[in-house]
Amino acid sequence: MRLLIIEDEKRVSQFLKKGFQEEGYAVDVAADGAQGTTAALGGSYDVIILDVMLPRRNGLEVLADLRRENVATPVLILSARAEVEHRVEGLNLGADDYLAKPFAFSEVLARVRSLVRRQGAADAPATVLRLADLAVDPLAHTVVRGALPITLTSREFQVLEYLLRNRGRVLSRVVLMEHVWASDFDSGTNIVDAVINRLRRKVDDPFPVNLIHTVRGVGYVMKEGADEDS
Repeated sequence: MRLLIIEDEKRVSQFLKKGFQEEGYAVDVAADGAQGTTAALGGSYDVIILDVMLPRRNGLEVLADLRRENVATPVLILSARAEVEHRVEGLNLGADDYLAKPFAFSEVLARVRSLVRRQGAADAPATVLRLADLAVDPLAHTVVRGALPITLTSREFQVLEYLLRNRGRVLSRVVLMEHVWASDFDSGTNIVDAVINRLRRKVDDPFPVNLIHTVRGVGYVMKEGADEDS
């Protein structure tokens, strides 16, 4: 899962970023409304966490622009403005949830998870992602192939889930890095290949049919059938 936090208070944004990264999320941070608008319009995010009182452009202007541009990403507003009229204004502009500051991280996490579940239910009736005899449950965070439960690290699970949600589509290493590791990654590393190799040992090697395939010079794809190039 990939989050965008638009928050000008560095202490708050770093607190949120650290908390969500420890939960296995990829996190980008924007420090003002203009930067946040650009990031939200140009990136692929599962949830946007948005402050209202921002420099350059306030959060409600950012939200209005996103909805006007048909960006449907769920938005959770975090704001010190807790009055009913402010909450109503944010929700009427297209926010999906509104939480007043100060807040507990556990509640922010619970609300983000709720938005992700809600979005997943809207996008696809099936909660469990399946390909051949592989079943991945993003909510329960479980992986089973055949009758064998498979234990993955948080990062391995994120990569497998993203590949499976895009099954049949070849994903480049850069696309995987941007979605799973956020925007502050070192593109010169082979971290994607290392995680893919670990996934293959766990998800493919014990079974007669491979589901993770390499398209040489392009990236990786999950599908049934023979390898494209590897």
